[in-house]
Amino acid sequence: MSEDWPATSSEFDGEAYAARIAAIAATGKDMHGEARFCSALVAPGARILDAGCGTGRVGARLAELGFDVAGTDVDASMLAVSRRIPGVRWHLADLAGLDLDEAPFDLIVAAGNVFPFLAASTGPRVLERLAAHLSPGGLLVSGFGLDRAHLPDPAAIVDIADYDSWCAAAGLVLLSRHATWDGDAWSDSTGYAVSVHRRT
Repeated sequence: MSEDWPATSSEFDGEAYAARIAAIAATGKDMHGEARFCSALVAPGARILDAGCGTGRVGARLAELGFDVAGTDVDASMLAVSRRIPGVRWHLADLAGLDLDEAPFDLIVAAGNVFPFLAASTGPRVLERLAAHLSPGGLLVSGFGLDRAHLPDPAAIVDIADYDSWCAAAGLVLLSRHATWDGDAWSDSTGYAVSVHRRT
């Protein structure tokens, strides 16, 4: 994410966050919509980067599905939890300066409001770095809230038109946009956006 990620807040402590996710999962809620959405976009065994991976929920599920997965986050407390999950390469890194020593990825997923939590004005740079880690024709999939009702208080509101312009500047073309990870239709009044861009 970025260096201003509020890691000192108990809400974003890795252990506390993992406990909250586990409590939600215990209610029977489907926790794998992001992985299911992404897995339908690429071939079996594709290389996937979970950008802003947090405690590793999405990356872990993608690895279970047979993909070659790496994850990265700027928060050491989050990565301390994710590194307990085998089968994924976990990296401590700021997305604004991302420079992984790995081959390009077929798909990068930024789930869980990664972009609203970036440091102010770093969105264009983050997208440039993510695009640089995509293979030609590779996909960037992001999902984030667009209004206060769909975002936690510390997160900033990112205008979807600004996001698209940052993507365009990074050489990424919009392929589709959805209101949910289940692929529901998106409209301008939707408070959440799942966007799929392709590297040209």
